[in-house]
Amino acid sequence: MTSEADDTIAAIASPMTPAPRGIVRLSGHDCIDVLCRMKVLDTDEASGRRPFRSSKTLSLGEPLGAIEFDVMVWPTQRSYTGQPSAELHLIGSAPLLQSSLDAAIRAGARAARPGEFTMRSFLAGRLDLTQAEAVLGVIEAEDRGTLDQALSQLAGNLSRPLQAARSTLLDLLADVEAGLDFVDEDIEFISDEALIQRLDELRSLLLQTRSQLSDRGGASSTIRVVLRGLPNAGKSRLLNVLSRTESAIVTDQAGTTRDLVTVESSWGGHSFQLIDTAGLESREESDPEAPISQEAQLQAAEAARGADVHVWCIDATGGDDFESLKGPNAVLAEAKRSAQLICVATKRDLMPTDWNGESMRADLAVSSESGAGVDSLIERLVQFAEQRDAGETGSVIGTAARCQDSLAAAIEHLAQAIQWTEQAAGHELVAAEMRLAVEAIGEVTGQVYTDDILDRVFGRFCIGK
Repeated sequence: MTSEADDTIAAIASPMTPAPRGIVRLSGHDCIDVLCRMKVLDTDEASGRRPFRSSKTLSLGEPLGAIEFDVMVWPTQRSYTGQPSAELHLIGSAPLLQSSLDAAIRAGARAARPGEFTMRSFLAGRLDLTQAEAVLGVIEAEDRGTLDQALSQLAGNLSRPLQAARSTLLDLLADVEAGLDFVDEDIEFISDEALIQRLDELRSLLLQTRSQLSDRGGASSTIRVVLRGLPNAGKSRLLNVLSRTESAIVTDQAGTTRDLVTVESSWGGHSFQLIDTAGLESREESDPEAPISQEAQLQAAEAARGADVHVWCIDATGGDDFESLKGPNAVLAEAKRSAQLICVATKRDLMPTDWNGESMRADLAVSSESGAGVDSLIERLVQFAEQRDAGETGSVIGTAARCQDSLAAAIEHLAQAIQWTEQAAGHELVAAEMRLAVEAIGEVTGQVYTDDILDRVFGRFCIGK
């Protein structure tokens, strides 16, 4: 992908579907001049140096006439793209958006290419390459896990350690090459032992990063499954049956579980972390066990916030638990919003004959005593894991695929540099391998890039991003 970096580009930055608001985005060195030719800005506004927002009117000719809109202007390089930029916020009507875009093009802008706004941000140094890919990940995210991963990458969780590793490697390379310059004076800037140790630390960091990227590329990361429900709903017994352990204490007395009980399990090639929590309850402040209960509830709520799946256990034998699921349930609704929710009717072997899952909004029924229905629950969890893996596509996975070879090369060059140092083969060979490792790391974050790499990264964006 090539880009005339000085051109002012324009694009519709919202889907071409009916929406309350739409945006036409512009960016480029003569962006302000284009807005003046469109008669969006006057002379005083064009000379300003501070970002501003203003309400304007734009004439689109017949039959659309004049429309009112808001314009947001960033007149200097302190914008997303690192260039003067503007956004026209209009009514979300496809004809109005297209006519406004046409007006910008007539005034001297050109249509933006896919991903060109974000590519300009990368070229201006406002984003590195992994963060640019994360922008696409945020746009394409279809579930909470994928969004969180993309936002984390956008915040620099991948690029920061790699940039630090590259900087450290450059410092070590400077010491090695300085020693080569003063070889006749027998001046040692860094000992071989220290060099080997530092290179091995960097190699370990890159191996860890590569392993993390492999997880993003398709290997199943651990899925947190939290068992929730009222006291004595059968959570602990179900955890023991699922994990085939006796990890949780099981009694007929409600409220036995206070602390979190965590067990690791694996089904269908996926890793799961099962977490048993205290039953939902509230006690009067005068109750001597109120402080313990309150702490248990806080622990359960914290575990729930970090869960991928809530297995909501319902006592199918009736009573308060049975009735609570017939009507609105605020905690249950919150669980459904924050994670995948599976409602399980427990104690299936003790069910009343008139029980039906619809009346309790249960997805399936299980018996921890006989094992009935447990395989169906495991199947639901495996289906969730497979759907999550299939959904984690787009830029964050694209980052993993793009970076694997570069990180593997950097690791190999560092290993070779360590070997040359141990064998006293000469610091010229060591420095050569270190330079190649620096270049390979730079390919990941974008300090080193080619047009082919930019094509692969930004060609996946939609126009206007």
